[in-house]
Amino acid sequence: MNMPKTLFEKIWEQHVVKTIDEGPSILYVDKHFIHEVTSPQAFKGLEDRGLTVFRPEQIVATADHNVPTENQHLPIKEALSRLQVDTLEKNCLKFGVELYGLGHPYQGIVHVIGPEMGFTQPGMTIVCGDSHTSTHGAFGTIAFGIGTSEVEMVLATQCLMQTRPKLMRINIDGELHSGVLSKDIILYIIAKISASGATGYAVEYAGSTIRALSMEARMTICNMSIEMGARCGMIAPDETTFSYMKGRPYVPQGNEWNRSLDYWKTLFTDPDAKFDAELNIDASVIEPMITYGTNPGMGIGISGHVPGLAEVEEKEKPSFEKSLQYMGLEPGMGIKGKKVDYVFIGSCTNSRIEDLRLVASFVKGKQKAKDVQVWIVPGSKQVEKQAHLEGIDKIFEDAGFLLRQPGCSACLGMNEDKIPAGKYCISTSNRNFEGRQGPNARTFLTSPLTAAAAAITGRVTDIREMI
Repeated sequence: MNMPKTLFEKIWEQHVVKTIDEGPSILYVDKHFIHEVTSPQAFKGLEDRGLTVFRPEQIVATADHNVPTENQHLPIKEALSRLQVDTLEKNCLKFGVELYGLGHPYQGIVHVIGPEMGFTQPGMTIVCGDSHTSTHGAFGTIAFGIGTSEVEMVLATQCLMQTRPKLMRINIDGELHSGVLSKDIILYIIAKISASGATGYAVEYAGSTIRALSMEARMTICNMSIEMGARCGMIAPDETTFSYMKGRPYVPQGNEWNRSLDYWKTLFTDPDAKFDAELNIDASVIEPMITYGTNPGMGIGISGHVPGLAEVEEKEKPSFEKSLQYMGLEPGMGIKGKKVDYVFIGSCTNSRIEDLRLVASFVKGKQKAKDVQVWIVPGSKQVEKQAHLEGIDKIFEDAGFLLRQPGCSACLGMNEDKIPAGKYCISTSNRNFEGRQGPNARTFLTSPLTAAAAAITGRVTDIREMI
């Protein structure tokens, strides 16, 4: 009699090439995403050793981290950014890897173009030299970020040495209140268990709340699994998954689709399968969330307050106080009503067409606050194109929002879109580390709707009071 297995175990076991006694496993990699930041040294390593790329057809390359989000037809101004993008182009040409670079109709953030093009499919193992590779787990994959030396290993062998993680399941059940989005779910979870609460685990998200979410909302949740220390995050594929995938350019067609579908439908956790840890959450207790500190685990409900010193463990107080000093906040204060300077809606967490539609539906007929700059950055050329087709660009223009071109943008200070020192930015991205959006920039992480509310009012606002 077969032992019950988790979703993770079913996929992992099918990809183990060899297990080393009392050591890691050699894991076969189905899809390898690369970009301009973590690939140059890896390609140089191949060149120095006289190696070729083992399976170039299983690699997807794009430029995203360093690209400008205005005037992409012009040369990149920043010298290092320009060098990294140029180097990616040269390496892809030399090693026979197809590149979705600047000017390509499919260019975009690597974790956006993978799903929208159909490269990401259930049952796969997926890696990328980027921590937010966990995004792809929303399709029922094992997807995780790797380091540059590991990028080189996968380029050379299409395999990777990995130690099998422990397993955690997080069940979210019940209905979400109006104005509460998937971003609020994941920020709530991280605040609840801390930024290290899932370290060493592969996390499966389950429950009625998860099943009711769209694919784009599921991607947002899996995207931020790394922010609580998880190795990866995943959700079992279902009819929502299959409906999203069908007809996309690189998804199987015809009879091959039917054969793939038969396999994909076996990818779920069996009843009685065992997890090392399990957490249950009532969706009805989640309200719009906002971070107050310098890691994503420092989050509160929008109506709450920054913890007072008495609420913080003694060993945590030095880092807590340092974080608040950086953010210009005080223990015990509420954040609601705090003035903001910038609003950034984008990143691999919240830059898909569903995010833009949500924001556009809320801001239609409204005007942004005069002293706030609002940047809307689509996750790909396909998202940008769709926004124009649907007239979303006009809604943003009328509201005073700036719709830019695709890229990672102000998620991180690695391109021209930086937040000035000391300024507050409401951001839909995934990290609020010191200097993440630019030297001494101050970041509040929120959902797209909460960010849109701040854009209109100029202050941290409870979206529930405006809908």
